[in-house]
Amino acid sequence: MTRSSLAFGTALLVPFAALAAALPALAASSAPVSIEAPAAPDMLEANLSLPLASGLTGAAKAPVFAWVENRAGVRNVWLGGPGTAGRARTAYREDDGIEISGLAFSPDGTRLAFVRGGDAEFPEDKLPNTGTLPQGPRQTLYVLGTEGSDAPVAIGEGYGAVFSPDGQQLVYTRDGEINLWAQGASPRRLAKVGGTVGDLGWSPDGRLLVFREWRSGHSLVGLLDVAAGSLRYLGMTLGHSADPVFAPDGRSVAFIQLRDPPAELPDSRASFWSVRIADVATGAVRTVWSAPEGEGGQFYGTRGRNLFWTPTGHLLFPSERSGWLHVCSVAADGSGLARDLTPDANEVENFRPSPDGRSLVYSANPGDLDARQIWRVGIAGGKPQRLTAPDRFAFFPVYGGNTLAATVTDATHPAYPVAVEGMKALGPVASARGFQRPEVVVFTAADGVKVHGQLFRAKGAGKHPALVFVHGGPRRQMLPGFSTMYYYNNAYVQNQAFAAAGYTVLSVNYRSGTNYGRAFREAPETARGGASEYRDVLAGGQWLASQADVDGERVGIWGGSWGGYLTALALARDSGLFKAGADFHGVHQMVRPVDRTFAPDAVLAQQRLQWQSSPMGAIERWRSPVLIVHGDDDGNVDFGQSLLLARELTARGVPFEELAIPNERHDFFRYANWLTSYRAMAGFFDRNLKERR
Repeated sequence: MTRSSLAFGTALLVPFAALAAALPALAASSAPVSIEAPAAPDMLEANLSLPLASGLTGAAKAPVFAWVENRAGVRNVWLGGPGTAGRARTAYREDDGIEISGLAFSPDGTRLAFVRGGDAEFPEDKLPNTGTLPQGPRQTLYVLGTEGSDAPVAIGEGYGAVFSPDGQQLVYTRDGEINLWAQGASPRRLAKVGGTVGDLGWSPDGRLLVFREWRSGHSLVGLLDVAAGSLRYLGMTLGHSADPVFAPDGRSVAFIQLRDPPAELPDSRASFWSVRIADVATGAVRTVWSAPEGEGGQFYGTRGRNLFWTPTGHLLFPSERSGWLHVCSVAADGSGLARDLTPDANEVENFRPSPDGRSLVYSANPGDLDARQIWRVGIAGGKPQRLTAPDRFAFFPVYGGNTLAATVTDATHPAYPVAVEGMKALGPVASARGFQRPEVVVFTAADGVKVHGQLFRAKGAGKHPALVFVHGGPRRQMLPGFSTMYYYNNAYVQNQAFAAAGYTVLSVNYRSGTNYGRAFREAPETARGGASEYRDVLAGGQWLASQADVDGERVGIWGGSWGGYLTALALARDSGLFKAGADFHGVHQMVRPVDRTFAPDAVLAQQRLQWQSSPMGAIERWRSPVLIVHGDDDGNVDFGQSLLLARELTARGVPFEELAIPNERHDFFRYANWLTSYRAMAGFFDRNLKERR
């Protein structure tokens, strides 16, 4: 195969105009709308363009919810609630690569703030311009009324908005500033700090603000008096202070204090974190709970907020004392011991208390490691109750007033919000065409580790070419259905399209991923320490090649980010098994500066191990063709990683194709770029696997 270049600009025309035109009709609907994949030239385009809901949030005192819908790259804010038809509250109509994020209600639900522009993952970094506009978009904070149809009002540049308890003021941040906005007034700066501001929160009386400030190597809790303009810090330590939260009476602030273990003692059994309370008036700090030495002595949080102070006087926080991520409760006054509220759960992914503080709701996978449901348990005790239907996966419980909502998916429906009681959709529900439910499979790596995956069986008779898919992260878990993350929503659509096109696909949940317990996530010798997770990928490829309906001489591999790294590692180490691969923005050279705690004679050994764990460490054995895809404004994996690989493969005569995308980020912001890159990958595998006999 000769090397070819697929580099392109952004002047792509994508047929999503019909989808955008449907927005007014959906907004006028009186009930949730069922949307089937539209007619399109191929299955991939039809299902990749389906709407995906994300960022679900609710008002504190009203049963109203908001979320972001991404439909073929067209992003809009939607509103809905039980008994209220979901409707689009904004009317953007272009696949312009401009994100919408940071949704936040006023307590009464009459106003909503949101951010349009910037990168929600890296809000303080250089602003993206993935649509290649002559004047790049700004990161702009807007406020809109939830009733009526007035256009959103631009407040200023920033993010992290939080309404005051009375709903009359709004604070937000940017570049270390904390700014205040009120209706009818221009924003004014309250403070400017040396670090990055996050986790803004108001005291119950609206006089004070608490926030977390990230600085070089540590973080601390700041307290700002809004009226007086005074700033001070609470309980500063030689570590990190996280998740600050006011007591219900506003007199104290609780936070998590943590340190990371040293690099040469990653498995230290010492206690590295605690829950502390600072008195607002005096600044005095007391420790309410400390992690015991041993299992759970190192902090690991959920995908969401990790500390809550309930109206009943309890602090809720995650702990891995059991070897699994559970939620614990301790009395804020220091009386009594901490209690594990979720002992029957395997892994809790996110959680929050009910508005009255008497119960806990959480997303977890008890009884089935490859599922996710919403559960409720009393903080005073009792048996957990499953709240969501077993035929769907449920994530991110959110309250709007006293109404509980969540985001759900399954094998044929991308993420959409529901009111948990009755599982009633809050907005349109999209349905994919031609999808199968993947099979959950378990296989064993050479060192005995049990590995879970999902198998997408190829359609048609005979022996099929096959693909291993490896997710990124690596702190991820793929399920046998749509993901709530845009990146993996799209990957799931692509794996289904591969199966429909005659490929059998195995998605591998390799070690260092989540939701299989701490021992699996923190497995020894992963990443730069020996790439032990590759053993699971190799075992998956061997298992796949041995299946009766698979042609073992036509097995490929694809993945992005950490999955791109593992794809490149597979091609470098085992071209005999993996005959072709598609590497999306992977890491190819893993050598990094070694922690200062290593002795000088250990530094070289560490860097040698990093090199041996890299695709570059085995590049002399690389023979299989590869498609390399990378956006050149990637903030997660430097574009130079792919420049390096292309140079080295060229020098060795290894065939490759390349797709370089100007101005695109890691998780491609533009639908057009996903569609183009996936079509390029499908053609690449057809040429190198399907047509290879």
